[in-house]
Amino acid sequence: MKSAITVSLVEEARGGPFVFWNGLEDACQQASELGFDAIEIFAPGPDAVDENELKPLLEKHGLIVAAVGTGAGMVKHGLSLTNPDASHRGQACDFVRQMIDFGAVYNAPAIIGSMQGRFGGEIDHATALGFLREALNELGPYAADRGVRLLYEPLNRYETNLFTLIRDGVAFLDTLSTDNVKLLADLFHMNIEESDVSEAIREGGEAIGHIHFVDSNRQAVGLGHTDFGPIAQALRSIQYDGFLCAEAFPLPDSRTAAEKTIEGFRMVTT
Repeated sequence: MKSAITVSLVEEARGGPFVFWNGLEDACQQASELGFDAIEIFAPGPDAVDENELKPLLEKHGLIVAAVGTGAGMVKHGLSLTNPDASHRGQACDFVRQMIDFGAVYNAPAIIGSMQGRFGGEIDHATALGFLREALNELGPYAADRGVRLLYEPLNRYETNLFTLIRDGVAFLDTLSTDNVKLLADLFHMNIEESDVSEAIREGGEAIGHIHFVDSNRQAVGLGHTDFGPIAQALRSIQYDGFLCAEAFPLPDSRTAAEKTIEGFRMVTT
């Protein structure tokens, strides 16, 4: 398993669950000092990061990019893959495609979380799932053509009403015509929704392609009440070899959150 930590470049999301907020140079320097393997980037759009800035920073600090978020499509632009309007959904898919292109430069998958949207009002559950399936069936192969995976993240009930459980996410992926979409298992969302987080990880098995490594209160590992022993055992049982990435609030401050995360990472991987 490899360690990663989040950096947000989206001013509209300030106050959200990302550890570093002071730009890529600061994030890379601190991540390297603490021994992280990678950063996960939450950017406002595909053109927000200059390749001529990021690539030298990664090389200098011995880091890679674990994944790129697409949530700014929702937070900044109000885009959703399950919007009832076809032209809106097309814009949402275009945004994700551009983020896939951005991530592919660094061999990093793109994450679909908040952009999945929800059902209600004009759109019923089955229709929303149909729209989501259509989008993933387009975007999964698009990502495959660029040598990266696409990650789909079940969220908690307060953020979506599509899929909240890992087992339901697995079942949904089985209905897709593409095999290039994996699940992102976020321990914060799972703490809310799953009756047994470690068992849910076992149920997810090889469908899990990325993990947001965070405590019960969405703070860094060790600052909540999650028992990480069973989770560590579950990860070993499914032979998970991907990233454990801190998508956590910068509390009590970014540096402390990062330090607690790398301590927690070493605890579950040794």
